[in-house]
Amino acid sequence: MRILFSSTPAHGHLLPQLPLARAFRDRGDDVSVISSASFAPMLAAERIDLLPVGPEAAELLAEAARRTGGVATEPTPAAAAEFFAGARIDLTAEEALAAARDFGPDLVVAEATDYVGPLVAAVLGVPFAKLAFGPLIPADFTDAFDAVAASRYKERGVELPTPAWYLDPCPQLLQAPDWQPPRGRLPMRPQAHRGPDTPERTPGAAGPVAEGTRVKALVSFGTQFTDPGVLRPIIEALAPAVDLVVTLGLTTTPADYGTDLAHVEFTGFRPLAELLDGVDLVITHGGAGTTLGALAHGLPLVVVPQGADQFLQAAAVARSRTGVAVPPPAAGPEAVVAAAAEVLGAPEFRGNARRAAEQMAAMPSPREVADRLASALR
Repeated sequence: MRILFSSTPAHGHLLPQLPLARAFRDRGDDVSVISSASFAPMLAAERIDLLPVGPEAAELLAEAARRTGGVATEPTPAAAAEFFAGARIDLTAEEALAAARDFGPDLVVAEATDYVGPLVAAVLGVPFAKLAFGPLIPADFTDAFDAVAASRYKERGVELPTPAWYLDPCPQLLQAPDWQPPRGRLPMRPQAHRGPDTPERTPGAAGPVAEGTRVKALVSFGTQFTDPGVLRPIIEALAPAVDLVVTLGLTTTPADYGTDLAHVEFTGFRPLAELLDGVDLVITHGGAGTTLGALAHGLPLVVVPQGADQFLQAAAVARSRTGVAVPPPAAGPEAVVAAAAEVLGAPEFRGNARRAAEQMAAMPSPREVADRLASALR
């Protein structure tokens, strides 16, 4: 079986696909990924081939901003559609189609905001599965994405295809009250990102913080949202009472945060699964991978959204009472400290995080999903 994954060129979109890509690889299937060239070292370590096509995310973002007059912190449907379905298709499609024809996939797996993979599937006449990475994206966004993509597909003589499967890692606890399962929904257990050498294990939910001990919190704002101007005041406010592990992402170094920070450990880009042991709380920007990965370990959250779909995760966390959301303009350090105190002081949040973890643990594993998809393709 030949399985082609397709992803927007961003870690938060590609990493949630790795568990299923590994599952197909371990079955003995031929697995390749269509995305930008910067992911070559990471995928080589996974023994997964990259078909490097299209520009990096920064170039796509700049082009989308040029076309729309700027990209706001909390994007509008029209601006987001230009990035994911307009500029991305325009600057990537021809390379992707040529690479996919050479590969000859039996199945295309595309993450939820990727419109290059479905185009490949439509042109080549093969089925595709849509792989979500968080709660269902609101219809005002997906309708805008589909409308922009449909015009590009029409230029190539095809229609926007309907996915044969909707692979869903989101537990019901985090879905909106009016949520209805999409057509072809197949649940798939989410995992905190682990590296090729990270031991795979079943996460266990952390217990309550023992009286008289210092709380340990992971502060993770993803690979691109680690602005010291945002994080340094939050770290300073939390450090007197909380031991902190702070991820640097791909854009900063410890020196960027200055000195005189006691009880703070900085760490470079590392798989999330290696950072959650011994943690009592996760303070995050609300990326889908970080949010679901932390909840898979039964860890409650403080979500401080910075942009993109993070506001969607923040709303889901607040609604499910698995943590507290601190959106702008209230997202100053005092508000984050108050939110952390609220989460740690109320057992309800930890209990709900454990409920989310239990719902995730009951979902089919990526290997079970890979086997089911392969059986359906025979």
